[in-house]
Amino acid sequence: MWSLHPRYLDRQGLLTCWREALLAQRVLVRPGRGYTNHPQLHRFRAQPDPVAAIGRYLAGLADEADRRGYRFDRGRIEQCAGTAPTIPVTRGQLDHERRHLAAKLADRNPDRAVLLPAVVSPHPSFVVVAGPVEDWERAAPR
Repeated sequence: MWSLHPRYLDRQGLLTCWREALLAQRVLVRPGRGYTNHPQLHRFRAQPDPVAAIGRYLAGLADEADRRGYRFDRGRIEQCAGTAPTIPVTRGQLDHERRHLAAKLADRNPDRAVLLPAVVSPHPSFVVVAGPVEDWERAAPR
């Protein structure tokens, strides 16, 4: 799951992010099932209403899908709460994800890779704060 705005993702990235977020939602709704140790679950679990937080995240992905003419089934979102509070994400995390996405796009969609800006915006569920790569990020160089 990406912290950066879904507009930067290619079709494959957007679809994969949707599927991963649905799996994360399942873990939050029914604890003990699925990939319970997914590193990104930490930030959703830390919210006052984790299911609403992942619902807001999924709704942001569905909004981007709508803009592209795709049809994501919003009925799969357990609790779509646009009023869930924004979640802090560090600038270091966004920069890390931007580099990671740039490498993926260079391999599978070079035309889209050249359009990726040097500084990316966050997914609407997140608000940027100063700081390094998040502690839960497993792919980060340490």
